[in-house]
Amino acid sequence: MDPVVVVSTALRINAPLVETPRSASVVDRQELDTRNVQSLDESLRYRSGVLSAPYGNDNDADWLFVRGFEASTYLDDTRLYRDGYYAWTLEPFGLERVEVLKGPASMLYGEGYPGGVVNAISKRPTAERQGLFELQAGNRDHRQIGIDSSGPLTRAGDVRYRLVGLYKERDGELNGTDSERYYFAPSLEIDVSEDTTLTLLGSIKHDDAVPTNGFFMPYGTLVDTPYGKVDRRTNLGEPGYDRNRHTQTSLGYQLEHRFNDTWSYTQNLRWSRLDLDLRSTYANYIDPTNDRNVVRGLTYRDGTTDSYALDNRFVGHWRSGRFDNTLLLGLDVQRHEYSGNEFDSFNSAAGSFGEPLDMFSPVYGRYQPIDPNEIDYREIDKTQGGAYAQHRLKIDDKWIFLGSVRYDRVKTENANRTSGETLERTDNNTSWSGGVMYLADNGLAPYVSYAESFEVLTTYDPATGGLYRPLEGEQWEAGLKYTPPGFDGYLSAAVFDLTQRNSLVTNPDTFVQTQAGEVQSTGLELEGQAQLTEGLTLTASYTYTDATTDETGGQGTQRAGIIPRHIASAWLDYDFNQGPLTGLSLGAGVRYVGTSTDDPRYDTPKVPSYTLVDAMASYDVDENWRLQLNVNNLTDEDYISACNYWCYYGESRSVIGSVAYRW
Repeated sequence: MDPVVVVSTALRINAPLVETPRSASVVDRQELDTRNVQSLDESLRYRSGVLSAPYGNDNDADWLFVRGFEASTYLDDTRLYRDGYYAWTLEPFGLERVEVLKGPASMLYGEGYPGGVVNAISKRPTAERQGLFELQAGNRDHRQIGIDSSGPLTRAGDVRYRLVGLYKERDGELNGTDSERYYFAPSLEIDVSEDTTLTLLGSIKHDDAVPTNGFFMPYGTLVDTPYGKVDRRTNLGEPGYDRNRHTQTSLGYQLEHRFNDTWSYTQNLRWSRLDLDLRSTYANYIDPTNDRNVVRGLTYRDGTTDSYALDNRFVGHWRSGRFDNTLLLGLDVQRHEYSGNEFDSFNSAAGSFGEPLDMFSPVYGRYQPIDPNEIDYREIDKTQGGAYAQHRLKIDDKWIFLGSVRYDRVKTENANRTSGETLERTDNNTSWSGGVMYLADNGLAPYVSYAESFEVLTTYDPATGGLYRPLEGEQWEAGLKYTPPGFDGYLSAAVFDLTQRNSLVTNPDTFVQTQAGEVQSTGLELEGQAQLTEGLTLTASYTYTDATTDETGGQGTQRAGIIPRHIASAWLDYDFNQGPLTGLSLGAGVRYVGTSTDDPRYDTPKVPSYTLVDAMASYDVDENWRLQLNVNNLTDEDYISACNYWCYYGESRSVIGSVAYRW
């Protein structure tokens, strides 16, 4: 391992992780390959502060909670918007690494979730010619073929390419569900001059699936019934009717120019389009006339989102005597446009979709297609312009002082073209952050930091007749990072206090939401990675999170739903480097997720804790060929991952074998 881990997400400049007064984590390509990661939320399972896949194995979206809140997703430093069911998903085969900045980040990224930023970095062209061809097969009819080729296109090496492609199909966790995906991502890197490099990036991903609607009622999962428990593979949707056709297209570039030894310039531009055709039937509530049955609802979306992001960054770095300065100046513009048809059964005349379904012996086909007269056509536009500045001052190679400020102007428009109603709102926001860190000779680096966030909502506020005000986040953090001399790895500890204001509170009688709530998350995070011996590597983490909310409709402050107080994980790798077993690698991991609660508005029992075991074995036949087997949830644990009115079964055992040829 390289003990000096460099990250760019935390400060928008390349800086050693140990010299960053914020909590951040990195998952590199080697670890993604070792664990054969199949989704973005799976990539961060062994990092502190992150709750991965609380809604089970969802083939519609990636779900990550960081420090008790959702986190914004970025690709190559540009925002991937999530607008309701229009959620951009990433293919891990096309990524070089995943970085996560924990806690508010509006001072550098603009409006976003208070949990932080998950920034995925795409595979880029390489100076050396290399390639990968991989075949995979596994349970649930998993089949995958992937190719990754990269290298110079010219003899001088000033033009380089990379082609990444994948085809994958697999059955879902529920009966009658499946997914099929193809992915293609070309990129080209051109040295325009000694000081200027242009990287062109493109990708297209298409998913054609029967969605995994893992919405189960507490009755039949956590709560016993006279009829037993509902099997975790039971499909309470409508497998012959439901569908999820999801196409993502992205084009962009990164321009890097060095003016002199002090100043450099980076520009990122990306256009992204998401086309969605979704029909998703789900369990809504228990039939009051027959508790074997569940009344179902339907969500329908057929539309397109277009996103444009342009970010300009000037970085100046100079040293004067005892002082080492890094100044970041940035200006960015983001625009997100949504247009499409939508229907939700709870807004329809019937209030439900089809006849009730027997949870224990479902019979499908008893439904009526959507009435076209009940479909609304909606357009939502969000435009953000921001200017930001950050100064990092290092004194005597011991003290680090960090200060950041950003100003944003966000204009939002939500128009129901069917009803003719249009709502508009403009918000101006200034975000601040700061931090102090001390670098001791023995490798200890204590720090303290402050950060803010704001999140712009696009939905209707019945109390004001307009759009909701932005949610505001604020965090204090203190931590200690440790990289002792001669130690190949790192250890880190952080305590944090994160508060979100203007949260939505639902009136239990009228079900109308008003902005009168506050959510607070305080906790402790421990994380470390170490090369214990020449062949033995350990990655371990522990998270304690106390998340509370007063979004309870008059019930007072209570424990927030979904978020467990305790999460712990450990992964151990051993590589045989000599003897008859040379080339063999073994890995095993344990993940513990503590008890959690349902949304405080509902009277559901606590969700029990669960412990999962993962395992890996690989063998390098020679310098080119590798055989590998990965098993997640080795014991096939049957567990509930979380509840928030609905309850969600966690992922069952996954077995995938792969054969890879590298050159």
